Amino acid sequence: MTTAMWFTPSFTRHPTSIINCTYNHHHALDASYVKRAADLSDKSACFTSPHPNFGCVIATARNVVGEGYLYAQGTKPAEVQAVEAAGEYCRGATAYVNMEPGDCHGDFTAVSAFIKAGITRVVVGIRHPLQHLRGKAIQTLRTQGLQVDVLGEDIPSISIQDALKSCLVVNAPLLYRSACRVPFSVLKYAMTLDGKIAATSGHSTWISSTKSRSHVFELRGRSDAVIVGGSTVRKDNPRLTPRHGSGGHLPMRIVMSQTLDLPEVANLWDVREAPTIVATQRGARRSFQKFLASKGVEVVEFDSLNPKDVMDYLYDLGYLSILWECGGALSASAISAGVIHKVHAFVAPKIIGGKNAPSPVGELGMVEMTQALELIDVSYEQIGSDVLISGYLQPIPDMTPVIPSVDETLAIDPSLSPYDSPIIFFYKTWDPYGSFSNFSSHPIRLPDENGDCVTWSSVQHYYQAQKFVGSCNPNARNYIEVIRSAKSPEEAAQMGRRTQREHPDMVRADWESMKREVMYKALKCKFSIYPHLNSMLLSTSGSILVEASPHDLFWGRGRDGEGLNYLGRLLMKLRSEFLGDDDTHKLEILQGIENFNNINI
Repeated sequence: MTTAMWFTPSFTRHPTSIINCTYNHHHALDASYVKRAADLSDKSACFTSPHPNFGCVIATARNVVGEGYLYAQGTKPAEVQAVEAAGEYCRGATAYVNMEPGDCHGDFTAVSAFIKAGITRVVVGIRHPLQHLRGKAIQTLRTQGLQVDVLGEDIPSISIQDALKSCLVVNAPLLYRSACRVPFSVLKYAMTLDGKIAATSGHSTWISSTKSRSHVFELRGRSDAVIVGGSTVRKDNPRLTPRHGSGGHLPMRIVMSQTLDLPEVANLWDVREAPTIVATQRGARRSFQKFLASKGVEVVEFDSLNPKDVMDYLYDLGYLSILWECGGALSASAISAGVIHKVHAFVAPKIIGGKNAPSPVGELGMVEMTQALELIDVSYEQIGSDVLISGYLQPIPDMTPVIPSVDETLAIDPSLSPYDSPIIFFYKTWDPYGSFSNFSSHPIRLPDENGDCVTWSSVQHYYQAQKFVGSCNPNARNYIEVIRSAKSPEEAAQMGRRTQREHPDMVRADWESMKREVMYKALKCKFSIYPHLNSMLLSTSGSILVEASPHDLFWGRGRDGEGLNYLGRLLMKLRSEFLGDDDTHKLEILQGIENFNNINI
């Protein structure tokens, strides 16, 4: 008996410490690949915006066999890129994503890629923060037999904290937008060691080092808009551009001024390089508003000009990230309004003094040091001779607010459904019914001016290029090819709009009368090629479709509903035609699928 006990192999008892060590090792490996996916997803910054950041890594054992990241909304999903790169090595492999797939509502291209490729396990950094997408891909993958593990849920080990933080940070704008219903806002300023942003005279060029200014250019390139006040325009005459040359993302430049006491000559009024919006009080200096409009500057009036209302407006525009580069009075107002989420403070090793020299943040009404706002998750970085201090005024939301699901709503009252609305709004691709957007990732195939079938990466690519088809200017043909080759719908739109604005002689003479027909042809092709889009469109029967852009008064509804909503109208017309002639509709779908199978991109 004693001998038997002596010879019982100790490893058959599976000591808890050994098991935990093994689990922690696997968890650490999972976390490292998810963090790599998050780092990959950040590569799309400074190119096109706004869009969520997706990255994907596919690995077998300890080897990475494929990876990819979403370049912009309407481009090939990161998951599809990774699957294509991995090829046959996908079978039995694990896919790692920083965020649950779901760039476009109603589009399961990424999920289907994993299933068809033979991926057996998917590790997800965070669930999708948008309620209508949250959990959908995870549930679909699990239904298809794939093992899905989510950091912090299925993998609770402390070894994943660093990876989880990377996933939250890289999509902080989307998380804040979802939870707070305003864009993610960063306050940036440069100050001397004694806390001044300018001399008593107002002179402020330059407080920070050349390297710090380059860092600011990068921050601008990552933002959808940059905000300044009227005093900054008067004193500094800024350009507010990323200075990265051609090909990068150009943020909207926004000036907040109640009285429009602004100079007639300013760099911001030159919109050839980047667009500008001036936000002002309703009725302020009508003559100057007309002057700005003549320069191509958009003027937006508010009943009461304040940071919260401006952020609500930018939220409606679909913006994710805003950079504030304003003076102390406006920054204090924005902080007090609760719309500032993060601070970047560049501290230069200089002392300028001055009793009345301005500071980066004006009066907040605090009288005791115990009232001071403290930054969260503070970091310090030396940039040139300066020190960059960064931190959050509000913690990054790790999930969307708890909103009752459809099942929960029906359980409370079976007669209610949150999706039974007579009006359906759509705008950005990640919104509900986002596939209706011209920026969605759905290639179409249509004949060019010579009758040859050509593949266009999106409806937006096709529409923008058609502006120059048949133009009397022989150079217009070059613009068509450049637009068709644009990497994303956003870039195609920028190219088409900029060329139309700067070179009106390139635009075809009949464009204004033909643009609705051009759009309709592209939409009909799109909704005939893709059965799931066709089903989604038909499911809206009885509802009014409204393109919710507050910006576009022709294709969208406009800010106050004054827009013509022609995109919504064309979709409703198309829906009516599909529903009205079922046999013809089926034939068009079959023909569309045949054309789709011939698309080679």
